[in-house]
Amino acid sequence: MNGLTARSDLWGAWAVGSTWGVIALAFAALAHWPNALTFVVVMAVLGGRQLALAILQHEGSHGTLFKSRWANDVLTDWLCARPIWQNLPKYKVHHLGHHTKTGTDQDPDISLHEDYPVTRQSLMRKMLRDITGLTGAKLVFGLVMMDMGVFKWTVANNVERLPQQGRTLAERITTTLRNMGPMLITNGLLWGILAATGHAWLYWAWALAFLTCLPLFIRIRSIAEHGCLDRSPDMFRNTRTTRAGWLARMTVAPVNVNFHMEHHLMASVPYHRLPQMHAWLRERTDVPEPPTYLEVLQLASAGRTGH
Repeated sequence: MNGLTARSDLWGAWAVGSTWGVIALAFAALAHWPNALTFVVVMAVLGGRQLALAILQHEGSHGTLFKSRWANDVLTDWLCARPIWQNLPKYKVHHLGHHTKTGTDQDPDISLHEDYPVTRQSLMRKMLRDITGLTGAKLVFGLVMMDMGVFKWTVANNVERLPQQGRTLAERITTTLRNMGPMLITNGLLWGILAATGHAWLYWAWALAFLTCLPLFIRIRSIAEHGCLDRSPDMFRNTRTTRAGWLARMTVAPVNVNFHMEHHLMASVPYHRLPQMHAWLRERTDVPEPPTYLEVLQLASAGRTGH
């Protein structure tokens, strides 16, 4: 079991490099074939790679993406978290609460999955809000308010307002620029690179994927990980591993995030060793074969009353 927790700089570099490599190829494909079909496909690919960057942030928060603390904390923050408007230091604090309180009402991420199951019509409405950008617009509003120090920082759906008494205009501006600056810098660099190739317009695909595909993929991923499961401290009952084919791995399940039960059982296992841990569990315990994402969505939409 000790070998399962061994970190690897090579695997960390591969995860980050290949994610950005796919992003580059997607942009190149859209530049070469600028039509509506390519645009839709590229947005889906970009949304999946944006989720991959979020998962790599998650890996860095556990200190398992690279061997060195600096690479996990700093490199991962700037190469993975900031380009998708995330903040690794704040995420690390938030995510620790999720791991210590999984399966309880105090889980800070419970709002992402507590309402399920819902009816099929309700789930379709939620997904329609995602893919049309309504959820994304709400997300951007929340991110701005968090960067301004008006809302408490979170990656969940619940909103907690922070006290605003005594805050000066100068302090509000400074706080906003300090929090939002790294996102603006990294996205400015991305736009600048695309502009240098003569295709600055490609950045619109990145922005639209962030507003549409990414929220949809996050919803499906969140449902699969903890939706429709017991409120229990038992990790075998409050967390789910899901079987992922190539399409799921490109969209809702990048970087082996579908092996979520294994991750909760031993969070010190790097992403590239989770399949090995899954095989070990299947051989030695009565862990059932994991469902597919389609089967999970069918379970999540089997409710009798709308939400």
